Amino acid sequence: MPYTLLIRHCGQLLTLAGPPTTRPLAGPDQSGWHIIADGYVACEGSRIVAVGPMAEFDESQLTPATRLMDAHGRVVMPGLVECHTHLVFGGQRAAEFERKLRGESYLDILAGGGGILSTVRATRAASEAELLAAALRHLADFRRYGVTTLEAKSGYGLDAETELRLVRVAREAGRRQPVRVVPTFLGAHVPGPEYAGRAADYLAMLVAEVLPLLDPAEVPFVDIFCEQGAFSVADSREFLTAARDLGFGLKIHAEQLHELGGSEMAAELGAVSLDHADYLSAAVAARIAATTQGRTVAVLLPLVPLFLRQERYAPGRTFIDAGLPVALSTDFNPGSCPSKNLWLALSMGCLKMGLTPAEAVAAVTRNAAWAIGQQQECGSLAPGLRADVLVLNVASLPEIPYWLGDNPVHQVIIGGELVEENP
Repeated sequence: MPYTLLIRHCGQLLTLAGPPTTRPLAGPDQSGWHIIADGYVACEGSRIVAVGPMAEFDESQLTPATRLMDAHGRVVMPGLVECHTHLVFGGQRAAEFERKLRGESYLDILAGGGGILSTVRATRAASEAELLAAALRHLADFRRYGVTTLEAKSGYGLDAETELRLVRVAREAGRRQPVRVVPTFLGAHVPGPEYAGRAADYLAMLVAEVLPLLDPAEVPFVDIFCEQGAFSVADSREFLTAARDLGFGLKIHAEQLHELGGSEMAAELGAVSLDHADYLSAAVAARIAATTQGRTVAVLLPLVPLFLRQERYAPGRTFIDAGLPVALSTDFNPGSCPSKNLWLALSMGCLKMGLTPAEAVAAVTRNAAWAIGQQQECGSLAPGLRADVLVLNVASLPEIPYWLGDNPVHQVIIGGELVEENP
């Protein structure tokens, strides 16, 4: 069939394609993907059908109806994949930010009714329409940054009714605008306030009353926060095992503040991602990479320690060298990262976690897609994948992390349609 869209004269076409095809990129592969000089991307409807150098382009596939987009030597790459966000919540915590700057600790703020409990109150009080409007506003911001697929975790309801509402809102938000939304159930964020001191009882309630109401075809992943003050390794194992038995894929927040063993436990259960991992040791990372044959992704969140003014960042360089695939995300949420700038997270991955520019780009595209089970749809520019493409206002790969905090996006194409254009 003739092409419906042609993006031509891409100065550097960052395809993110190349072996291996059966697992995420790790070790040398995380920077070994293909770049095409003066390339093109051809689409039929919502799918990519051809990628290659302009010197090999077949003009017979063009018709008067083909839409031509000239990249004029710019970098062209896959749409960004946001693999760890808390998209749906009520309220905000700017007042707490100011209190932290004055020296108050998180525990002090929590003891006064702030922290996550303040977001839980605001979220429970918000109507479904209010939550949806806020989520759509956030998704529009993400789209301007070039995010074309996004994971949305629940976790700010902490009761059965509100957690189910957050999942419904995330799914509806995905239907109402172009960015694909992949819901994850994080009811096990921390125990609900009604279950203070009864973490195991709270998890038992989720298993008995909430998980059976969710369809893994619509909400593919279940997540849990395994950390001191949240859920123990033993309780997390029991909860994730129950979720797996119900057909859900598994994810875990682990090793954010302490190395408790949650990441290795979840990897043994087949978790698709291990998120945060600031305190995951090199030896355990290497064991996880070997145990999972490189199929479990470490999702690193560098804007969290930046915003919380912490000194420790996950050792991304060590993970990659150990064979553990690395993805990067913002962890957008009202408490520890109120930022939607995945480009800034990419730069911080280079500056604070030791990734190269090529590794960091793979971390926000192909590996991020693996971290949310979307590798057959997005994350690379290859025939058969969805036509999610960015045209950037830079001429070379190293410029992407170099322009710290900039939004380099010139054009955003989702499913073969131009949905965003910046000067």
